[in-house]
Amino acid sequence: MLDERKTAILRAVVEEYIATAQPVGSTHVANAAGVRVSSATVRNEMAVLEQEGYLAQPHTSAGRIPTDKGYRFFVDHMAPPGRLDDATRDQVGRFFDSAHGRLEELLHRTSNLLAHMTHQTALVVGPRGESASVRSVQVVGLGGRHATVVAVMSNGVVESETIEFAVEASELRLAAATAHLAQHLVGSTLDQATSVPPTGDDELDSLCNAACAALSSTPGDESVFVGGASSMAQAFDTVETVRSVLHTLEQQYVLVSLVRDVLHRGLSVAIGAEHGVEPLAACSVVVRPIVVDGEHIGTVGVLGPTRMDYPQALATVEVVSDRLGRRLGDGGASGGASGGASG
Repeated sequence: MLDERKTAILRAVVEEYIATAQPVGSTHVANAAGVRVSSATVRNEMAVLEQEGYLAQPHTSAGRIPTDKGYRFFVDHMAPPGRLDDATRDQVGRFFDSAHGRLEELLHRTSNLLAHMTHQTALVVGPRGESASVRSVQVVGLGGRHATVVAVMSNGVVESETIEFAVEASELRLAAATAHLAQHLVGSTLDQATSVPPTGDDELDSLCNAACAALSSTPGDESVFVGGASSMAQAFDTVETVRSVLHTLEQQYVLVSLVRDVLHRGLSVAIGAEHGVEPLAACSVVVRPIVVDGEHIGTVGVLGPTRMDYPQALATVEVVSDRLGRRLGDGGASGGASGGASG
C-alpha cells in the first residue's frame, strides 16, 4: 500500500494525464491539491513510484505517465465516486421513457447514447436467446403458402421466422397450428423447439414441423451492438494501434467473451492487459450487467484508452445499464435481437 504522499502524487499524475494525454512533470504535481511539497521531493517520490511500477517515463527528459498498475491503484483506492448531473440523468430517463420498437433497435440506439455520453466506444451485449423460454407462439398467414411463426420469449425478445408449406393453409388450419404449438412449446427454449407430438393430421403436422424447424434454427448467441467506434481514431497516436483495435471491434465473439470474462472475475473495470485480449492491450473496459428480475441477461460497457475518465465512465455505465434493465423488464421493446455489430 502506498503512503499518503505517494498516493497524492499518483492521483495528481493520473488525473492530469487523463485530462491532457501529456506526460506530467514534477512542477505541476507539486502545485496539485493535496501534495504541498517541493518539486525536488516530488521528483524523488515519482522516481520511487516508477521503480515500483506505478509510473513510467516515456522519454528521458519527459514527465511521467501512469502504468496499468497505476491506473488500477487509482480505480481501486482513489477514484472519487462518479455521479451524473441531474440534466444528464434526465436525458437518460427521457431516452428510455420514449424508447419503442424492436429490441435490436433499442440496443443499437443505447450503444450510440452511451458512446455520445462518454466519448468512448460503447458495447451493448443483448439477451442470449437460447437461455430464454417461449412465452407465447403464433402462426400468422402471409397469403398463399407462406406464413410467419412468431415466438415471444421470456426475456422480452420476439423471434419471427418466415415458413413455407407444400399447400396453401386456411386461417382455420393456421389457428389449429398455433394452438398445438402453444400447447407444447410454451416453457421450452428455442433449441428444444425441434418438434411437437403428431396430431394425426398430416397437413397440420407438416405445418407445425415447419414452424418448429424455423424456430429451432434461430441464432441463440448474444448480439453485440457497438457505438462510437470512430472515437478510437482520436484515442491513439499510432495508426497500427487504431487498426488493431478497430479490427477487434468487428469480432463479436471476442467482445462477448471479453465482457463475460470481466464480469465472471467480479470486476467492473479491466485495465490494459488485465482483460487478456492482446489487440486491446492499450484499452480499458468498464462493464455493468443488464439485470431483469434478478437475472443477468446482457451487458453494457465502454471501451477506451487506459487514460479514460474512470469515475465518469463507471457512473454512466451504471445508470444506462439500470435504466435499460428496467425498460426490458417492462417489456417495452419487441423484436429479435439478431442484429450484429453496428457503428
